[in-house]
Amino acid sequence: MSPTAPDPRPLTGEPLALDLLNTRWTQEGSVRDLLLDTDGLAVWLAAHALDERFTADATTLRHTLRARDALRAAVDGPMDTTGVDAVLEQGRIRPTLTAEGPGERAEFRDDAWGPGWLAARNYLELLSTAPDRIRGCAQETCVLHFFDTSRNGTRRWCSMAVCGNRAKASRHYARAKDA
Repeated sequence: MSPTAPDPRPLTGEPLALDLLNTRWTQEGSVRDLLLDTDGLAVWLAAHALDERFTADATTLRHTLRARDALRAAVDGPMDTTGVDAVLEQGRIRPTLTAEGPGERAEFRDDAWGPGWLAARNYLELLSTAPDRIRGCAQETCVLHFFDTSRNGTRRWCSMAVCGNRAKASRHYARAKDA
């Protein structure tokens, strides 16, 4: 995959933390992973306009994968904060004053931690905004995550067109079989 290749993932556009988790997905029964190499990392960085700021190299890939693993442990199981905290220790927010007024600038011990650190920080923002809206897809074979922005907060699937339809078809098949 070249860095200018289109993003092959079935779900994009989620907040940075969840989008990093969604670099692994299932397709036709097998697990796919965008972050197998630096080309995939380049695609993910470009999807978030981070490609101007960070380099898609082996070190950045390694640190971004550590951040993804830490986020997965925090989101999918009982809250495991050690991994996310270890990622967050790699950077900090420095208050700044700009021509537009007060601002912030993220600083990192090593710029290779930047994308993963930004994703971990975004996870904290999601937790402080609406932790109950951070969800995994209800389709049992799907590993994707989303931030539920529906008005009533009842979204269950990453995509109604894919996983939602599978669930409906499965229920219909079960009812027809029982009848």
